[in-house]
Amino acid sequence: MLKDGKVWVGTADTGEQLVILPKMANRHGLVSGATGTGKTVTLKVMSESFSALGVPVFLADVKGDLAGIADAGTASDAIRERLSTCGADADAYAPKGSPVTLWDIYGEKGIQLRTTISEMGPLLLSRILQLNDLQSDILTIIFKIADENGWLLVDTKDLKSVVNYVSENNKQFEEAYGKMAPASLSVIMRAIVALESAGGETFFGETALNIGDWFAPAPDGRGMIHILESESLINNPRLYSTFLLWLLSELFEELPEVGDLEKPKMVFFFDEAHLLFNDAPKALLDKIEQVVKLIRSKGVGVYFCTQNPRDIPDGVLAQLGNKVQHALRAYTPVDQKAVKAAAESFRENPAFKTYDAILALGTGEAIVSFLGEDGIPMMANKATILPPESALGALDAGRRDGMIKGASLYGKYSNAYDPDSAFEFLQRKKIEDAEALEAAKREEEEAKQKAKEEAAAQKAAEKAERDAERAKQKEEQAAANAKKRAAKSVGSSVAGTVGREVGKSAGGLFGRFGKTLGGNLGASLGRGILGTFFK
Repeated sequence: MLKDGKVWVGTADTGEQLVILPKMANRHGLVSGATGTGKTVTLKVMSESFSALGVPVFLADVKGDLAGIADAGTASDAIRERLSTCGADADAYAPKGSPVTLWDIYGEKGIQLRTTISEMGPLLLSRILQLNDLQSDILTIIFKIADENGWLLVDTKDLKSVVNYVSENNKQFEEAYGKMAPASLSVIMRAIVALESAGGETFFGETALNIGDWFAPAPDGRGMIHILESESLINNPRLYSTFLLWLLSELFEELPEVGDLEKPKMVFFFDEAHLLFNDAPKALLDKIEQVVKLIRSKGVGVYFCTQNPRDIPDGVLAQLGNKVQHALRAYTPVDQKAVKAAAESFRENPAFKTYDAILALGTGEAIVSFLGEDGIPMMANKATILPPESALGALDAGRRDGMIKGASLYGKYSNAYDPDSAFEFLQRKKIEDAEALEAAKREEEEAKQKAKEEAAAQKAAEKAERDAERAKQKEEQAAANAKKRAAKSVGSSVAGTVGREVGKSAGGLFGRFGKTLGGNLGASLGRGILGTFFK
């Protein structure tokens, strides 16, 4: 609840009211403790108070009991006793619910929460797909190829299409991007198919979440509490942690630098935070630490919730200024070291030993240290945590369904659509390439047929030319023969005439009969002798 405009979380044994200063809320925080020690109640108390300040809140509901924050609690005897212990006016206690929007990446217990493959990016997607370093590098290249060609990666079928295209045209990309082993491409493809089976077809797509929608206040001016249903999601720890990290990254990338504000723009609670860091590669750990360090200047406070502070890497733990440590149990030497590490992370209070106090805390009690006005952590205080104003427990199905369909953002995100993206483009390209190949084959066949016809025509033309030449030669030969025959006939006639006349003259010496005989003999002899000349 709020106390003088501050987030009142609990009361110390000394009676001091322990509050988070709104202007220090973006310095991040930690809520830790063993199972059953009261972390859920602490989350509700803090979330209700930030909402009352007008600050939007994000919560991951791992056990299904945080959604009850939407309903008013009950002023039971136990609640009144807790209020009295904390120094609050039990009679003035007015249970009420908070404004809540329910989300679910599977679209079953909340508004469908989606993102796109492109927005997730290759680094986070590699973690979800459980790829090794080499395969992650290849996935990064695939994203680069898609980006350079303008192929939108919206859903898993888009990504599969590009992987297939790269695999089929590996040689084409080898010179520019290096060799991509077919075996690695096959591993990536199988991992994508496995992701689809785990729900990837549902939560990768449009309409993708616009993180700016989360900053709209509730109608009464309170900050909206956005709860991600995570009971099913937590069964896939890598997907759960990576998806929440993506949400943080979106906040980091979308929000402008604002420096220190009077109150945060948003508070983000990351439950079961140890899942974020389990088996995370160094590149991812560096990204997480960078986001946690720099998102403060965007006005966002990040609160990690986990069972043991040792679950959080030192580089991140050092950024968490507001701490609520519930009880830890030390059954083994390893547990004892964990409790000692948790105790040493607090500023020592001379009134008690923090180590012993952590072990002795009851349910609803905690060691608390928040940042003061000067940004310095206060000394550790043993405290009793306030009860929430909202109901404890889960929502019933009817109430949940009514909240989902009655939410202002339901209409925007309830219906999915499939935009024109890489899958559609490559499908068209495949059809166009097949048509182009078929057209090329037809052109080749037509060219062959044309060449064949041209060759036949050329052959026929050459034959016709040869035939014409032979005919011409025959005609010339016939003309020459005719000319010879004509010359021969003329020569023979002339020779005969000359011979006859000569014969007549010679035969005339023997009389008329001799003249006639001489003429005939002269003609024959003339034709015989001169005819040879005119052949």
